[in-house]
Amino acid sequence: MAHPQPGTAPNRPRRGAGCLQTLVVLAVILGLGYGASKIFGDDASTSKASPSSSSASDGKGGSWEIGDCGGPDPENKPDGYRAFDCDESGATFKALEVKSASIMPNAIQCPAGTDLIIQVSRVFGSGDDKKSGGIPTNTVCGRNLAGDHPGDAGAGGGQLVEGDCVSATAKEIACASAGGVDFKVLGLVDQKTECPAATTEPMQLMMALGRPYNVICGGKV
Repeated sequence: MAHPQPGTAPNRPRRGAGCLQTLVVLAVILGLGYGASKIFGDDASTSKASPSSSSASDGKGGSWEIGDCGGPDPENKPDGYRAFDCDESGATFKALEVKSASIMPNAIQCPAGTDLIIQVSRVFGSGDDKKSGGIPTNTVCGRNLAGDHPGDAGAGGGQLVEGDCVSATAKEIACASAGGVDFKVLGLVDQKTECPAATTEPMQLMMALGRPYNVICGGKV
């Protein structure tokens, strides 16, 4: 399955740390599954999609563009992130897409290949004040610069996309470990009648505010 490639951001002066604005992690989505209905339970979607409150200095005033890079902030552990130039040793991800912020995690749909989702907030303060939240500005869909890519279709992590695999209870799994009782995602649609002809298991999902689809169209792996 083809994945969008990161864009190239224009050259900018190197950004230093210590600016007042911070980058706040809304959700790092690794292995996010959705409960479905016959009706299936929804434990996975509620337990793994809840936001964290980590923060880190970004030095960008809350403004991000495709191709910008970031990584963990050593001054705001354990989950803080900050912006880095892409050639700096601290950079671990690149922005595939930049979207508007949302208070509903399900409403943020990133492109295939997204390994983590980070909400950028503008926060004024320093030290412990950075951990108190801020004003959301936008959301960064990030792809790891190296290592594993859980957001790739079939890899078993990231947001659910066509080409992923799910268990009989609609939990996302790695396609490499899928068996005869599991399914490949052939479509993510609003109504069962919209599923492609090869669908053998249309899974009606429990309602989730902001999610753009209500049915997983499952087919033979």
